[in-house]
Amino acid sequence: MDPALLSARAALDWLVELGADEAIGEAPVDRYGLVARTPADTPTPAPLAAPPVVAPSDPVAVAEALAQGARDLSALAAAMEGFDCDLKPGARRFVFADGTPGAALMVVGEAPGRDEDIEGRPFVGVAGQLLDRMLAAIGRDRADADPARAVYVANVLPWRPPGNRRPEGAEIDRWRPFLVRHVELAAPKVLLVMGNSPAQALLGRSGITQIRGRWAEAAGRPALPTFHPSYLLRTPAAKREAWADLLALKARLDHP
Repeated sequence: MDPALLSARAALDWLVELGADEAIGEAPVDRYGLVARTPADTPTPAPLAAPPVVAPSDPVAVAEALAQGARDLSALAAAMEGFDCDLKPGARRFVFADGTPGAALMVVGEAPGRDEDIEGRPFVGVAGQLLDRMLAAIGRDRADADPARAVYVANVLPWRPPGNRRPEGAEIDRWRPFLVRHVELAAPKVLLVMGNSPAQALLGRSGITQIRGRWAEAAGRPALPTFHPSYLLRTPAAKREAWADLLALKARLDHP
């Protein structure tokens, strides 16, 4: 190829890299050959109009729209995983749910911990092992395919908070529309609300020591708040009250 063409091509590529990728005139202009203007010759530019004020997007409204647009659990999981969240960069894996959709019982916890973050499933650490023993005591098993005995398990947040801290109020508000839609699509008969965060998300209140054992309604379904298994591991004396809650749950499931 002609060296002159190669040089011109290299200059063009350089201009494109600088951002000059669009022609604005019919013919090239030799800017070096133009006569410099004096300040008096230079027209005064018109003042720039103030940019329009754009309201920041409301994350709760965005979550509501995405959640309502999900027609099944797979679509909901995809919407949740793609939803913008400050927790996502610090987490390893997205944690959606475990167990059998359509099970009579749905358990709602707070957020993934270290083990859940590694495996990508809720309630698989020490607290999850205690949960499985608690459920087995009332004849329930999340590994059972029979909806009458099966359990479906999810959390308020699908991403692990740093340091395993409790979910913050703003985080609960942001993810609440997804949780409510999750309940609607999983279609359980009864909800077991374990801990303050799910109680705040589904029942609109916390203070689990005061509200545990009292039936309420969440997402159009009977819901029983009780202690989170992590709390029971730290406070073994509370297991007696938790057992009373499990018996009440069993009675509700066996005799709806």
